[in-house]
Amino acid sequence: MALPLHTLDVFTDRRFCGNPLAVVTDADELSTDQMQAIARELSLSETVFVMRSDNPAHSARIRIFTPARELPFAGHPTIGAAILQAQLRAPTVNGERDAIIALEQSIGTVRVGVRLRGNQPPFAEFDAPKLPEKSAIPPSRDRIADALGLLPREIGFENHTPQCLAAGNSFAFVPVTGLEAMARARADAAHWDSVFPGSAFGGVYLYTRECVHNGSAFHARMFAPQLGVPEDPATGSAAVCFAGVVHDFDGLPDGAHRRVIEQGHEMGRPSSIALTLVVAGGRLETVRIGGSAVRVIDGEIATDSRPTCWK
Repeated sequence: MALPLHTLDVFTDRRFCGNPLAVVTDADELSTDQMQAIARELSLSETVFVMRSDNPAHSARIRIFTPARELPFAGHPTIGAAILQAQLRAPTVNGERDAIIALEQSIGTVRVGVRLRGNQPPFAEFDAPKLPEKSAIPPSRDRIADALGLLPREIGFENHTPQCLAAGNSFAFVPVTGLEAMARARADAAHWDSVFPGSAFGGVYLYTRECVHNGSAFHARMFAPQLGVPEDPATGSAAVCFAGVVHDFDGLPDGAHRRVIEQGHEMGRPSSIALTLVVAGGRLETVRIGGSAVRVIDGEIATDSRPTCWK
C-alpha cells in the first residue's frame, strides 16, 4: 500500500523558495506514532496529514507535525493544504477555480479562501481561528541577547520591546535594530534552553523594520529548536501573533491594515506573508494571513509490511 505524498513551497510564487511543506493525503489509517515517524523522516518544518472530515460539510481534517511534535495549528500547513485540496477537488466554473476549503484542525475549523488562476500562482487566505493574547513574561534584554548571540543594545527599536504572545502556538517576539544584526543572530545552544524553555515558548521570532524589499513592512526570522526546527523560512502562526505586536506598538487606527512580512532570506528561501489586521473600536478584531504556494513534488510514500521504526 502507498499513500499520496505531495510537497509544496508555501509563502512564495517560485519553486525552491518559501517554506517547504509535505502533505500526505488519505492518511486516515495512520496512527499518531506513524505520523510522527513520517514527519521525522521527511524532516521539514511541518508535515500535514489529510483525512476525512468529521463534519461532511467540511473539506478535510488535518493533523500537523514538526519533526519533534504535533501542533494544534500552523499557518503554512493551512495555506499549503488548502491550495492542494482546491487543486485536487475544486471544479472549474467560467474558467476559474476559486474555492472555500474548510479544514478541521485541533484548534478548530479554519476556512481558507483559495484563488486559482491559470496564469498566476495559487493564492490562499484565512482568518486566524484565535486572536493573539499575552502569554509568558519575556526574559530580560541581556538574557535574550545572550541566547541570540547579539548585544543588548541591538535588542529593541523605537517603542518596540520584547513581548510574548500566543494564538494556539506561543512565541517570544524580539525587535532587532536592523538587517546587519538580524544576519548575525543565531540560537546559542549554551543559553537557549534556560532563556527560552520549550514549556513556555514554541519559537522565538525576530523582526526589524529594515527590509530587503521595498514592498515589505517587516523583515523576520524564527528559531524553534525545541520543535526540531532550527530556523523556519516562513511562519504563519507567528505572523498571527505578530499582529498583536503591531497593534500594540504601532497605534493603528480603526480599519483594515495590510503588512507584508519577508522571511527566510538568511536561509536562501525568501518568503512573503501577507498580514491583514482589522481594528475596530481600538481593538484587534480580525487577523488574516495570506500567501501563495507552488507544487514541487507529487509522489507516494510506502506503508507496506516491511519493518519500520514506528510502533
